[in-house]
Amino acid sequence: MTANPTIGVLALQGDVAEHVRMLDDLGVATARVLSAERLATVDALVIPGGESTTISKLAVRHGLMGPLRERVARGMPVYGTCAGMIMLADRLLGGTADQETLGGIDMTVRRNAFGRQAESFETGVRIDGVGGDPFDAVFIRAPWVESVGPGVTVLGSVNGTGGAGRIVAVRQGGLMATSFHPELTGDTRIHRLFVDIAKGHA
Repeated sequence: MTANPTIGVLALQGDVAEHVRMLDDLGVATARVLSAERLATVDALVIPGGESTTISKLAVRHGLMGPLRERVARGMPVYGTCAGMIMLADRLLGGTADQETLGGIDMTVRRNAFGRQAESFETGVRIDGVGGDPFDAVFIRAPWVESVGPGVTVLGSVNGTGGAGRIVAVRQGGLMATSFHPELTGDTRIHRLFVDIAKGHA
């Protein structure tokens, strides 16, 4: 049990500052991760939304892909949003030929499944483990989960909009991923859930 984990935010590209702000609001120690040396100092990691192919290429360029995969394999808690969900997928549909993922969650994810930037939307999503009203989920060029393996818990699905019934939030052990961007809201409930996961994994 880690009572006060330091949570890193992978700072290669994307909504880095927004995630740091959310974690700061929860009183969590944070670090922006741009190197393997910095990665070694954190207890858990957030992979932000952004452009998944760019994050993948920059991770390779910065010598982070191998160390990230190793930390995931050793059980480091990781939360991925949108592009971060793609990075945590064992299997990817709609990616580029050379696109790499970290893997870790036994799921198949379809990139840009909800459409282009102009088709972005918000909708309420009920998330298992998050009490209160449905979460106001922001989808921007978002992926969805096509299928999951037996070890994956589905935390939330979309209802009543394009892609109704599609899986948009999952968890496998210390790994969690959402198709949407909670960092773009003022609602810290999902980040709090991840902090609790990080506290529970030494």
